[in-house]
Amino acid sequence: MSQPEITPLYDIMARLRTPVSGCPWDLEQNFATIAPYTIEEAYEVADAIERNDMAALKDELGDLLLQVVFHSRMAEEAGHFGLQDVINAICDKMERRHPHIFGDRSIDGSAQVVANWEAIKEAERHGKSEDKSAMADVAKALPALLRAQKIQKRAARTGFDWPSVEGAFEKLDEEIDEVRDATTATEMHEEVGDLLFAAVNISRHLGVDAEVALNDATAKFERRFRGMEAIAGDAFEKLDLDAKEALWRRAKIETAAK
Repeated sequence: MSQPEITPLYDIMARLRTPVSGCPWDLEQNFATIAPYTIEEAYEVADAIERNDMAALKDELGDLLLQVVFHSRMAEEAGHFGLQDVINAICDKMERRHPHIFGDRSIDGSAQVVANWEAIKEAERHGKSEDKSAMADVAKALPALLRAQKIQKRAARTGFDWPSVEGAFEKLDEEIDEVRDATTATEMHEEVGDLLFAAVNISRHLGVDAEVALNDATAKFERRFRGMEAIAGDAFEKLDLDAKEALWRRAKIETAAK
């Protein structure tokens, strides 16, 4: 099989961004306007994987690759860096963070690979950033649950963590009480946030990915709700809560059997 060639895609983007003769929409874009599409394409890749749809995955990976080329082209136009610089940088990083493959370091299993990766990453961060905090460079644009997990992991690496999950459970109980006691909209906002953060802490201690777990729980709820609607038909919205609870129990059994 021949080596993949990214030049045609680069040439297409260069033509789209050519002043006057290029595409008006593409020419109007900047990093900030394209960023939401980049995030959206990453989610669509994840969705194709979740559905095990390889044809869709091929298309979505192409859309995601286009985002890399688009950002790189805009950066090149502004004199910052080009696509080749992006490729060189990630190649250097992958070799640097795999010293057991590209260097002489020995490892014992995948857990040590992860530990080495994090240690190298932290050394890189401290070497190039003026922000020396353990919280440095945790992206603010991450989904809230994922960012909470990363922030908590960073804190835990400094020793600031519950010694066991029991402390996290006690904190969750405390936060539930504080939500109940909240009286103003501001207090409710703050306490619900603290409650969610405490729940993420429990998931982290249990080795559960909070983002994935919530997505799975939401999908399960949607399946069961659709099951309720299918059973009741057009009469669903007119049913009282007791009838809908009965439908929920039935849908729970039927969807679990599929």
